[in-house]
Amino acid sequence: MSNWGDMNGESPVGPEGMELGAAVPAAGIVVEIQAAVLSHEGLAESATALATQLAKAMRCTRVTVGWLEGGGARIIALSHGADFDARQAVFDKLGAAMDEAIEQGATLIVPSADASASFVTLAHEEVRGFFGGSVCTVPLFDAGRPLGAITLERSEGVFDPTAAGLCEDVACLVGPLLELKRKSTRSLRAHLVESGRGWAARLLQPGHTPTKLAAVGLAALAGAAAFIPISYHMGAPARLEASVQRVIVAPIDGFLEQVNVRPGDVVRSGQILAELAQQDLQVERAKRQSELAQHENVYRAALARADRSQFVINQAKAAEAEAQLTLLDNQIQRARIRAPFDGIVIKGDLVQSLGSPLQRGEVLLTLAPDERFRLIIEVDERDIALIQAGLRGKLSLAATPGELLDFVVARVLPVAAAGDGRNFFEVEATLDAAGRTLRPGLRGVAKVAVGARSAIWIASHRVVDWLHLMLWSLGA
Repeated sequence: MSNWGDMNGESPVGPEGMELGAAVPAAGIVVEIQAAVLSHEGLAESATALATQLAKAMRCTRVTVGWLEGGGARIIALSHGADFDARQAVFDKLGAAMDEAIEQGATLIVPSADASASFVTLAHEEVRGFFGGSVCTVPLFDAGRPLGAITLERSEGVFDPTAAGLCEDVACLVGPLLELKRKSTRSLRAHLVESGRGWAARLLQPGHTPTKLAAVGLAALAGAAAFIPISYHMGAPARLEASVQRVIVAPIDGFLEQVNVRPGDVVRSGQILAELAQQDLQVERAKRQSELAQHENVYRAALARADRSQFVINQAKAAEAEAQLTLLDNQIQRARIRAPFDGIVIKGDLVQSLGSPLQRGEVLLTLAPDERFRLIIEVDERDIALIQAGLRGKLSLAATPGELLDFVVARVLPVAAAGDGRNFFEVEATLDAAGRTLRPGLRGVAKVAVGARSAIWIASHRVVDWLHLMLWSLGA
């Protein structure tokens, strides 16, 4: 503002020396004070700017801003950014003067030019007693709700109705602004407390029918969630395994010559799965067969000569050669590895191992019966107490998410396992019916029906259990 005027009756002077009406500088004062309040972030900074600008405009010795807290006004700002100790007696008196104006909902001036005014001004008289002069307090409101007050003090001169009116105009504009500043900087806890008080007030006051209906609805939902039991299905990761697994090993030492199956292939009982090289076995068989013929000829000649000792010796050697020949025949037969039953190959890709040497007992393939599976559910240790044999549930696999498979819990394995950063127990279950698309190794999510629980228990039991454990660990 270039020139605000005197506020004591002098006509304010506008640009280029033109005399303006009193409303023009008053409006300018209000706008400048409003701009000062808006230029700061927090409530205290904005209130300090308000007090400082009012002190300059109204030529006050001191301007104090108070805010309602806990049923009474608390000093939050002084003009010119002065530091202050709220425990001083003068500030107690200022707070009482603000309460006096807020409770009466009117601007109080001491001394007052209006002798007919019937307001209580005892606290204002006490404030005036500290410095003399004149005291004026203007309440701050937002939509009819009291927020605080502004107290202006002059050591010389009094507040006339024009000055009081200007202060009221300023209070009407900056009151809502200060409230917005306070709301924007309040903590989450304060926001929740204030929101709760607002809801409580709307519930207790007449009217506010939608709010009351919403509260009744929420109370009904809370009661239903607390007391009406619903079916609780506990979810856990799950995987499919074959009910029986048969490991196929190399029957003899040799070289892998041919592979007829790969993982995922369906096989029939007696089907040749792989073959080992038989050339060395065939050569060894021919050698043993020649030795057998030789020994048979010798013991026949000894029989013809009645040479009993030579007959017995060569007969034993012929029996040994025959036994070796039988062993070689069995080895040749076992070199063709056959499926022991109808099933599916679930492990062992030997295509890249053709020609490699094999040792007797080396694992080659793993077979499982087709359409015979067991379900392994990885139940978290926090939920294992809810699981017992005989419970039923449903399984959804990642491969077939739209197909739900029924199962029944068979038993709980008593040993815990660790994986993915958690401890869990393996629970074995059996499927009621196996689908044609099932394969060992498929994973999904199993949900076990563990009984009826309230919705509140379902939503909070994990947190409650964790709190119990933490309190116990802390010795509470």
